[in-house]
Amino acid sequence: MKALQITHHQECSLVDIDTPHVSSGEVLLRVKHVGFCGSDINTFMGRNLMALDPVIPGHEVGGVIEAMGDGVPSGLYVGQTVTCNPYTSCGHCASCRRGRVNACEHNQTLGVQRDGAMCEFITLPWQKVIPSAGLSTLESALVEPMSVGFHAVSRAQVTDVDTVLVIGCGMVGLGAVVRSALRGATVIAADIDDDKLSLARELGATHIVNTRTDCHRQLLQLTEGFGPDVVIEAVGSIPTYQMAVSEVAFTGRVVCIGYAKSDVELPTRLFVQKELDVRGSRNADPADFRAVIRYLRQGSCPTDCLITRVVRPESALDALRWWSRNPGKVFRILVEFG
Repeated sequence: MKALQITHHQECSLVDIDTPHVSSGEVLLRVKHVGFCGSDINTFMGRNLMALDPVIPGHEVGGVIEAMGDGVPSGLYVGQTVTCNPYTSCGHCASCRRGRVNACEHNQTLGVQRDGAMCEFITLPWQKVIPSAGLSTLESALVEPMSVGFHAVSRAQVTDVDTVLVIGCGMVGLGAVVRSALRGATVIAADIDDDKLSLARELGATHIVNTRTDCHRQLLQLTEGFGPDVVIEAVGSIPTYQMAVSEVAFTGRVVCIGYAKSDVELPTRLFVQKELDVRGSRNADPADFRAVIRYLRQGSCPTDCLITRVVRPESALDALRWWSRNPGKVFRILVEFG
């Protein structure tokens, strides 16, 4: 079967690999759509130190069940449209023992620490297959990145009395905007791109702030001088991490999703003075996936605006090169198989 493999720095190609055979407890998926995410473009650019070299990327999946091994429960069936949970959990580390398997110390994400789903077929343990009835395979490929944003909102314990600042309106940040709005919070979306901010407003942001302007003054005006109760950092840069700590209200919560490429110097005195809760947010759990699927089924999400391009595998290299030259203009590039 055909698979797309990132082979070297800024190089990828189609390769032939064996079609997997389904074993007991496994499901064979015919992959229809797979999303390129930020980790994939970083792998392509040689900046992802966690990724295999070479690696088949892809963990944002929309597919159809092709076959099943023995022991798969009746809730899954051939022809069913599904997505997948692309993370592993060891069951023994501190995170797993606490039931927070999304943050497993030894996690191996599809397309990063192990070969992923950018291929025609893939086998998965049935427990990792998530039915997405009511969604197309194209929409199903959007579930995982939005789930990461949904999970950050859960980590922040957002309620309807909170004002939430989301820094970064890529796919993950937009997921945080949606989930915060669904919980009844007042949402402020911040980004450097006006197009992304307009989409954030469409998805539920009450206010938008371009961070190229005097955003500190605007945030004080929007929060009666207090600052936001919750700040969700969804960029992963030194300035946005510093902004999160500086702008959050006293006794507020800061939730960090983005991976900064280098260590960040923070005014730690504010941790104490403001008595902040600073929390990490990693991946997503099954409840987050279900919540995103429920949201997308409603049909109110402008999914067409979230998909920048749909390309065939033969055009994936050109798409990645274009993305690397236009990093601020991409929500998701989907590769279509079959």
